[in-house]
Amino acid sequence: MRILGLDVGDKRIGVAMSDPMGILASTLTVIERKGDGADLRSILDMVKENEVGCVVVGLPRSMDSSIGKQAAKVEAFAEELSELTDVPIKMWDETLSTVIAEGLLKDAGRDRCQMKKRRDAAAAAVILQWYLDAKSR
Repeated sequence: MRILGLDVGDKRIGVAMSDPMGILASTLTVIERKGDGADLRSILDMVKENEVGCVVVGLPRSMDSSIGKQAAKVEAFAEELSELTDVPIKMWDETLSTVIAEGLLKDAGRDRCQMKKRRDAAAAAVILQWYLDAKSR
């Protein structure tokens, strides 16, 4: 069963997907935000096309683990998504995922322009990999 990972931001949604065994996360794409309706349709299309069995949404907690304004927006988006599909939607702490993704992209030799384009998908892959690793324990 494939698992889809999402890093939901105000301007973009990073998307990652697991392998069929649910062991390894890989970047998939970045959705440029056009509005919740169009964004949700794009995600639902990916879920259907790839026979996704679960969607993991990164929850941007504050450094003190509290739920801030951005986390509330992401929770609302995840709730809308859950109302449109029977596929389980799981929230997963994404604290520092973007920082880690930027470090990985830099280590891979990406320049700043490439990093900006790939950062959100890489962050989604980091979040999804954390989920997969925790699930396998």
